[in-house]
Amino acid sequence: MFVLETHNLVKRFDALLAVDDLSFSVAPGEIFGFLGGNGAGKTTTLRMVLDIVRPTSGSISLLGSAPSRRTAASIGFLPEERGLYAGMSAIETIVYFGRLKGMDKALAKSRGLDLLERFDLRDRAKSRISDLSKGMAQKVQLATALVNEPEILMLDEPFSGLDPVNQGLLENEIRRASDRGAAVIFSTHVMQHAERLCDRLLLLKKGRKRFEGTLKEARAQLPTRLTAISRFDLSSLPGVAEGQSSPTEDPEWREWSLKLEPGVDPSQVLEHCSTNGIALRHWDLLQANLHEVFVQLVGAEDIKP
Repeated sequence: MFVLETHNLVKRFDALLAVDDLSFSVAPGEIFGFLGGNGAGKTTTLRMVLDIVRPTSGSISLLGSAPSRRTAASIGFLPEERGLYAGMSAIETIVYFGRLKGMDKALAKSRGLDLLERFDLRDRAKSRISDLSKGMAQKVQLATALVNEPEILMLDEPFSGLDPVNQGLLENEIRRASDRGAAVIFSTHVMQHAERLCDRLLLLKKGRKRFEGTLKEARAQLPTRLTAISRFDLSSLPGVAEGQSSPTEDPEWREWSLKLEPGVDPSQVLEHCSTNGIALRHWDLLQANLHEVFVQLVGAEDIKP
């Protein structure tokens, strides 16, 4: 059962192909990351899912039906371009957005106050947005996306402009939503957040999918790398595609940097060394990080490590 599915999604803006034959699915409770540089098609895809813009072709199934106003009560959305009514108070703002999603006023206020308490803003509930700091206003905006306890929480570049403390708060809220069964979909070009949070990832370049899968599957797109210290020429081991060595303090031993052939399990290489009496002083598996995977599959432009 998926809460969101897209099939062969295409969006053109005159001559610009913003989204190109994009298909993916998101399950309840899953944290799903849209990764891509500026202009990759992340925001356009989210806007099509929200029915803000219509696809040129392809289909979207959101909670079992096409996107419409009927699904608004089950969705929370935090846009990249933040915007709140400066003259409204914090609690009035949250209640207003709750009412737009079909909530009872009393319930929206109760949940809004709970969120402000959680965000350490309970004493600023009646303060106008214009009187709040930027960080406080961003937390109020987040509360407007959470007040209806959405089944699908969609966040467009949510970490942009947040200080480290509020980034941590947002990460906690993403996990909290996932733990209660909500699907969380967020776009980002900052790899560290996706690496910490996502169950699955989708990598986009110029509107086209380059990869979809788990972080483990993403790392598997790059050759496995090992470091080891041995007196033996480790570059000649079965399963080693490439090996380079450098001297150590002991002239009899050399430090090796190894790249394995695709599909080779590092434990097989280690077992071969053990079986054949190849002495090792050091053995370490070097996992590729998400930034390295992204650079390999998509490119380095507009990506922050």
